[in-house]
Amino acid sequence: METVVTKQDIKDIAIAAYEHCKRINEGNNAKNIPYFAKEDSELFGLTICFVDGDKINLGDSNYIFALDSISAVATTLLVLKEYGCETLQKMIGVNSNTIPYDFATAMLLEKGYPINALTTAGALATVSMVHTIGNRGQKWKYICDNTNALCGSRTEFIEELFRSQSAQNTHNRTTAWLLDGYNRIYDDPELTLELYTKQCSLGVTTEQLATFAATIANGGVNPMNKNKIFDRRHAAKIVSLMANSGIPLHSGEWMFSAGIPAKTGVSGGIMGVFPGLFGIAAFAPPLDDTGCSVRAQAVIRYIMEKSGLNIYNGANTGVDITTFIEPSTVGK
Repeated sequence: METVVTKQDIKDIAIAAYEHCKRINEGNNAKNIPYFAKEDSELFGLTICFVDGDKINLGDSNYIFALDSISAVATTLLVLKEYGCETLQKMIGVNSNTIPYDFATAMLLEKGYPINALTTAGALATVSMVHTIGNRGQKWKYICDNTNALCGSRTEFIEELFRSQSAQNTHNRTTAWLLDGYNRIYDDPELTLELYTKQCSLGVTTEQLATFAATIANGGVNPMNKNKIFDRRHAAKIVSLMANSGIPLHSGEWMFSAGIPAKTGVSGGIMGVFPGLFGIAAFAPPLDDTGCSVRAQAVIRYIMEKSGLNIYNGANTGVDITTFIEPSTVGK
């Protein structure tokens, strides 16, 4: 028998989750990037965006933080639009990765194959594929326009973060040139590295990020402005990549416990997609030892567990998204 969860149920659970998880004080800000290291560790925001555009905003939902490696999801969708699924699979890969993917180890073991578009190597290769090859300005415009369209509003480029990340780019530069040595990067390595670092330096709020996630959940149609951003057939492809590689080292454990495909970044952000129902985004700077936000993971896991929602449940649990809820903003 199907169990139906209403929007009000989800709102009540989200508020309880937020209040519970804001007391978590584990983890530390990313220390290798000065911009992240100095952010207020008490920041904590949460947004749920339903596919009909209704939203629940809690805490610091309007604080601007770095998109970081979550940007790989946006650029992968852009490349899917430009090239299609078969080309992405052939040129980058779609397999899961159990080796720390901020290192080049997996790529070396696979003889230059980036594994998938959500690893650092794969994200660099994906950026290199964006049209038009060799044109810095045009490629950056495509990346920004696509990200803004997914988020439903303009993102903010964080210049200070870009400079901070650029000064710490030794490893990513090495990865880019390793890709070049294996003919697995498709534009100039230095240009690609610059654009990848810039896309990681785009600033978003949890409200924007949840809209991004809800656009995927809604089959490529932004729920706020009803604009079609990408073809419905690509939604399942990007969700599958998030499910198998969105959480560094622990995607399997995450899907087992939370049951929602997600992608994290070392800025403290996390974005989850429940196809056909909603997108969810949370942010809190302190990270665990794998570089994922402790509170952001905890609050999403709490909501999924308490609601009984899980993408593997099939028809056993549904959400009544026709029930109107008042916009909600809860402070710390």
